[in-house]
Amino acid sequence: SVLQENLESHVKRCPLLKQNVALSGQVFYQKGINAGNEEEEEKMGSCYSVVTSEMKRNLVYSMSVSEFHQLIKKIEAVHCSIRNDIEDSHLSPEACNIWFNKEIDRKLPFQEKHVLQQGSILGNLEKIGALKRCNTNVECCEKDDDVPAVVEFGAGRGYLTQMLADCYGVKKVYLVERKSYKLKADRSLRQKENLVLERMRIDIEDLNLNAVESLQGVPYVAVGKHLCGPATDLSLRCCLSRQDGESPVLRGLAIATCCHHLCQWKSYINKEYIIGMGISKDEFHALTWFTSWAVDDDHGSKVPGVEGIDLIASKEEEDGDKVEDDSLSSVEEVVKNMKPMKRAVLGFKCKQIIDAGRMKWVKKHGLDSKLVKYIPASISPENTLLVAGKLSPVLA
Repeated sequence: SVLQENLESHVKRCPLLKQNVALSGQVFYQKGINAGNEEEEEKMGSCYSVVTSEMKRNLVYSMSVSEFHQLIKKIEAVHCSIRNDIEDSHLSPEACNIWFNKEIDRKLPFQEKHVLQQGSILGNLEKIGALKRCNTNVECCEKDDDVPAVVEFGAGRGYLTQMLADCYGVKKVYLVERKSYKLKADRSLRQKENLVLERMRIDIEDLNLNAVESLQGVPYVAVGKHLCGPATDLSLRCCLSRQDGESPVLRGLAIATCCHHLCQWKSYINKEYIIGMGISKDEFHALTWFTSWAVDDDHGSKVPGVEGIDLIASKEEEDGDKVEDDSLSSVEEVVKNMKPMKRAVLGFKCKQIIDAGRMKWVKKHGLDSKLVKYIPASISPENTLLVAGKLSPVLA
């Protein structure tokens, strides 16, 4: 904030204002292009506003106890229809051995848990056919015209792309990130011979990927590690909503989802799926609020065994801990009396329902898509990966 008397002089030197003016002049900047269009909102009867965590909590607590129990039953039923679609796929691709074995530039930051996550993301892209591993070494990829470009959404410092370039010979890199970072991978990437790097400091909501001239008609893979809340939906819409002859050619995508409690109805990619499952807009907001229970330090992390919870095999836990209790007069009391394990299980189920809608939307847009647990929960409880590749005889 700036004092009223200082406002005029501040505007003249404000770096954020200069950045916004420069951004608005870029051909790929289109305000709100990936936010969800008004026609879609009107069709679903939605208003265009952000629902805060406090508003979501108040929405849940304003329910009657009976309505709350009915919503839990609805969540259980919906989850039963999708739970078998999520498989374990913890991969350590041979192509990434130079990172696994720490045979990299010592100036690059190395945290084993992040390297394992990044390697499995790339391994799942390779498994689905969106990436090709070189037979001998990365240098052979330099002569391969079939090597796709990479667009990393929510790139942060860009170390997922750094591994891609080191291990798969990617030569064209686009890093999409709205924040400014120090000590990022850009310096190392720019030292690579023939590698073209473009960092776009822009909100994913405003990025028209089709207007990036150097990417037009170019095959690419889209990646994102822990794309928080609605950022996953914005990225999917950015890649798949507007396909034409000059569009970049999406060969595959791998997005590790997280922070589902931040998801918003206005930006969620597959409202039709949610409504088709009998879940209303308000109930969707309740689902997003429940997801915080899955990884909340006040709940799951303090309960022995929650870290490795297997939702598919949790029926015994559910049968032994029923939510309904007619002696409780308010939903707030019901929630406070739920066992931490029960809340954690419910939170994970809600996260998977939200991700299932995303996976089905991607499939509807012509890609072979699936959800996998790409790393053990002991490394990160946020271990769901949406991975998709172009349909082919091999994948069909």
